[in-house]
Amino acid sequence: MGIVLFLIIFGAVFALGYPIAFGMIMGGIAYFITSGINLSTLTDIMAIQLQAKDVLLAVPLFILASNIMNDSEITDKIFDFVKKAMGPVRGGLGYANIVTSIIFAGISGSEIADVAGIGNIEIKAMLDDGYDGPFACAVTCASATISPVIPPSIPMVIYAMLTGASLGYLFLAGFLPGLFLGALEMLMVFYLSKKRKYPKGVKTPFRTLLSGFIRSFPGLLAPVILLVGIYGGIFTPTEAAAVVVGYVILVSFFIYKTLGLKKLYKILIKTVMNIGYISFMIAAAFVVSYVMSREQVPALITSTFMKWGLLNSKWLLLMSANVLYFILGMFIDVSVIQLVVIPMLLPLVQAVGIDLVHFGVVTTLNLMLALDTPPYGQTGYITSAISGTPVGKVFEEMLKYWIPLEVLALLIITYWPSFVLFIPRLFGYRG
Repeated sequence: MGIVLFLIIFGAVFALGYPIAFGMIMGGIAYFITSGINLSTLTDIMAIQLQAKDVLLAVPLFILASNIMNDSEITDKIFDFVKKAMGPVRGGLGYANIVTSIIFAGISGSEIADVAGIGNIEIKAMLDDGYDGPFACAVTCASATISPVIPPSIPMVIYAMLTGASLGYLFLAGFLPGLFLGALEMLMVFYLSKKRKYPKGVKTPFRTLLSGFIRSFPGLLAPVILLVGIYGGIFTPTEAAAVVVGYVILVSFFIYKTLGLKKLYKILIKTVMNIGYISFMIAAAFVVSYVMSREQVPALITSTFMKWGLLNSKWLLLMSANVLYFILGMFIDVSVIQLVVIPMLLPLVQAVGIDLVHFGVVTTLNLMLALDTPPYGQTGYITSAISGTPVGKVFEEMLKYWIPLEVLALLIITYWPSFVLFIPRLFGYRG
């Protein structure tokens, strides 16, 4: 009875359009009451579990670092340098868009932060230079997909918390897939630029290019500090995020002089608002996890998959997981999918022998693909609002060219685990 009531309330809240975290909490309250469990246990689960997951401290720090870089114009300078470096190449701003996302990926760890932050700069530059709105929006959406795949990655932090997989090795595993996706997207830019006769860039004199590099160098150094700190064994991921926050504050204050105390205060308020709902969602997900574990739902799912024969092959299970992620991602927030679905899939993944680090990269890319896919694709709506392009035109461009490209990358990453695990194994991973 308790689990049925939980699912009814959870589904009703979602159907009515209320924040899904409230559905988790309200369903949890109903379950605890009908099961005769003291409601104080619910708050204990949320508070104690959230406090115990110290790796989650990295999430607000990555968000804060990306907000400071965006609002203090560091990303503007990086994009300006990359744009000039492209030279007289047809479709140069499309390439610059992708390269900037790869660089920014080393700080933000979030696709939404990429689109809402540097996407504003990139789209405006492309529209001013004569590119059409749907292409400018679509390449911005697609390139932002790289951000959570290349380390650091907020979805990977949450995945590591849920599964116990090594966050350091997850970060390492994202490098090659992220760069590979970027290379595929550059091929698409090349094809569409030739087909549609997009404008060429302007050749920049070496002295001007060098000057641009010097101006952007302090910003370019931020992801280097973070990654060298983590993989040099100097910092944990959380400590590295804190160091980078301190670094970008100092750079913005004393080198670029684009950050003051008032602006920093506003950025801190903005960051608190960004992470408030994420923290509440994660805490609520611990309640769902408790309910599902108490009702032995993961064991039931495992036995069902065994009956269907889906545990006879890891490749078949990977395909099933990808299809499930893809369908859910069209209608449900990515955070919900991570926090609710991954704990249920975990026993299946372990039972069939799929490497958790490999599965983490597959999961991350698939869920980021969901942000580009209608009708729920948030990146489409954000870029549409930035550019004034009808959202239908953005999704049409995405579905025609960019979504198939991302699906191709996902298939290769899914069924070529050695490619994903190549760098982690160089660093001693034995998975």
